[in-house]
Amino acid sequence: MTSQNTLDELRAGSVLRPGDTDYDEARTGFQAAYRHRPALIVRADGLADVRAAVRHAAARGLPVAVQSSGHGLAVAAEGGVLIDTRRMSEVRVDAGQRTAWVSAGTPWGRVIDEAARFGLAPLSGSSPGVGAVGYTLGGGLGVLAREYGYAADHVRAVELLTADGSVRRLTAAADPDLFWAVRGAGANFGVATGLEIELVPVARLYGGGLYFDTDQVPAVLAAYREWTASVPEELTSSVALIPYPDLPMLPEPLRGRYVAHVRIAYTGSVEAGERLVAPLRAIGPRLMDTLGELPYTESGSIYNDPAQPHGFYGTNAMLRELAEPVAGLTLDLVGPDAPVPCVVQLNHLGGALARPPATPNAVGHRDAAYLLRVLAVVDGPGPSPAHAAPTRLTEALAPWTLGRSPNFVLGEESTPDQVRSCFDADDYRRLARLKAAHDPANLFRLNQNIPPATASD
Repeated sequence: MTSQNTLDELRAGSVLRPGDTDYDEARTGFQAAYRHRPALIVRADGLADVRAAVRHAAARGLPVAVQSSGHGLAVAAEGGVLIDTRRMSEVRVDAGQRTAWVSAGTPWGRVIDEAARFGLAPLSGSSPGVGAVGYTLGGGLGVLAREYGYAADHVRAVELLTADGSVRRLTAAADPDLFWAVRGAGANFGVATGLEIELVPVARLYGGGLYFDTDQVPAVLAAYREWTASVPEELTSSVALIPYPDLPMLPEPLRGRYVAHVRIAYTGSVEAGERLVAPLRAIGPRLMDTLGELPYTESGSIYNDPAQPHGFYGTNAMLRELAEPVAGLTLDLVGPDAPVPCVVQLNHLGGALARPPATPNAVGHRDAAYLLRVLAVVDGPGPSPAHAAPTRLTEALAPWTLGRSPNFVLGEESTPDQVRSCFDADDYRRLARLKAAHDPANLFRLNQNIPPATASD
């Protein structure tokens, strides 16, 4: 196909409209509570299809959204164009350079498996089913984050299709301003059809989880706060508070319980790992203890994120410190006895996450010490007690909050102030100026949408 392709030249079945047989399947992702309702879906096989979709949208002033796995759903305007990239799942590993080329719709699981053939690993997230490109360009807080930093810090090149239909290969030397912007501000500037990412020499981990029952949750949070003050950078961890439903597909010890789940990923030896986690095991009996050596290909088992699509709404707070009141506020507002118990995840940051990367990018709030994520199960959009609960907690944590992470804002479109909170103030102003230069019509819209700067900005 040439650069002049129109939608009429795409293969039969690649363009879907409401009422077409595969329309609902194509617009549905992992997030079950929210769905795109586009006027047009383009199921892209490659760059030419993406270009045709963007040119079609630009000619008609229609907003564009992109979806691969649909975990972090971008909220598309009614009647826009949705580009489904799931067919674009190529991975090419260059073992000598320790890099991989990853196409737009590739899930992390494919990248992990390909890299493992060479004793390497990507800076992937907790779930192998999440799309690698969107995750990375939103920052990317992964399993090895404290040792290696954000996934966005390790991007060598981005292939980006911009609003004018042109294809740019962004690097530190070519289009450095856009290269800075897309690594942190994601799809605000175009459709990333592929990334060249660095891989790290990790083939195995000491990792897994410690699961504690409801009565031990306050002790777990207190111990975790003290323990994270001294652990080495090679150890990345989080603690999740999870109200497990009583369902037969769950492990029997967890069914129907409110559980504190401590997650561990350590690249050192098993013996050193055992010594490091001893203070956590000393908290008391565990419902389950899955810690041990495992290949990086099984890193998804550390978090054991749900594999089945479901409805959820969530937000987050990047905390300058884990102040003593945080645990009590969390349990009071969204804990086991709250009107709406929520899933809460507290990630230990610092280490390489706190250091500026060799090539600067737009990832913000590097001085945050912890990230608190809060998520409620919802049936669909619109006001409800479940929708209100996560925000109630983050508002209570405002005295210790630096801002938010764009990777973990999951649900309705954000307000302008919420979008600003995802970036450092000077970076946001720079991003808005770049948006005005490269997408003045605001063609690319997502729930963390940065509007183009005006002359008065």
